[in-house]
Amino acid sequence: MIDFRSDTVTRPTQAMRQAMASAEVGDDVYGDDPTVNGLEAYAADRFGFESALFTATGTQANLLAIMSHCGRGEEYLCGQSAHNYRYEGGGAAVLGSVQPQPIENEPDGSIDLNKARAAIKADDFHFAMTRLLSLENTIGGKVLSLDYQREARAFCDDHQLLLHLDGARVFNAAVKTGCDVTEITRHYDSVSVCLSKGLGAPVGSLLLGSEAFIMRATRLRKMLGGGMRQAGILAAAGRIALEQGPLRLHEDHDNAEYLTACLADIPQLDINPAQTQTNIVYARCRSGRAVALRDALAEQGILITAGDPIRFVTHLDVSRQDVDQLVAAIKRFYSGA
Repeated sequence: MIDFRSDTVTRPTQAMRQAMASAEVGDDVYGDDPTVNGLEAYAADRFGFESALFTATGTQANLLAIMSHCGRGEEYLCGQSAHNYRYEGGGAAVLGSVQPQPIENEPDGSIDLNKARAAIKADDFHFAMTRLLSLENTIGGKVLSLDYQREARAFCDDHQLLLHLDGARVFNAAVKTGCDVTEITRHYDSVSVCLSKGLGAPVGSLLLGSEAFIMRATRLRKMLGGGMRQAGILAAAGRIALEQGPLRLHEDHDNAEYLTACLADIPQLDINPAQTQTNIVYARCRSGRAVALRDALAEQGILITAGDPIRFVTHLDVSRQDVDQLVAAIKRFYSGA
């Protein structure tokens, strides 16, 4: 199968499988798994933070960040399209009693800081206390500019807010921006990074922040059932993903750009090439036949999600030839062949 649904479907490389098979392990709840400890120490240094925590998922990492920054009855500001607002089961509200205050995202994925300022609650016992601004980079494949992130940092400093980054695909943002990832992460109090998307690990994310912040997050991770035992088997693959995965992300971006150009030549699809910035491509079926297209492609061993728009995601298991196969199959579908 050729799978364009998401970069979460990537499969571990042979090097990852070998590292997992031979990983030195201990009990991570006791803090004595050397492979987990090594991953966390390496990640903290790589991203420019004091400390790091290996988590099961990005959803868990974001939830731990929000709950570590905010107490019960407090709130965080985020985008209406933010993953930790729309797609993570309402965990901050359900499990953390932290109120989300969503703000409509701008077309470039940013949050208008004037709107964010207006959303900050007054110091009045009628209101939840605003503690945190959460941004996402990339968001829907779009990259926040370095200038905007500097402005967001200054905004938070001016209003005594903490700043969290859902950086599930932060390396994609760094590659597109042409900077080292630390030029992005330096603006934030905490960052979550997914190892199991484009970087290719089978499982896991990282949460980064100060030592005191990570100590709080570790306690909450245990509370939420996230204390893993011989997790070095997973961390071994995560270390390879973190060291090697970013080096090839430009290939995914190139394939996404190529796919965009090909889809733009299919009159039955509506696509804006300017929206493709990293490894995510959006296209709408003008005839509203996304479900039929999905089913026809599946019969040919190609997987997509029938959304409106359809989201195609390139990743390490998608080659240029796979893109050509997808485009040819879409053309056959619309020609009735």
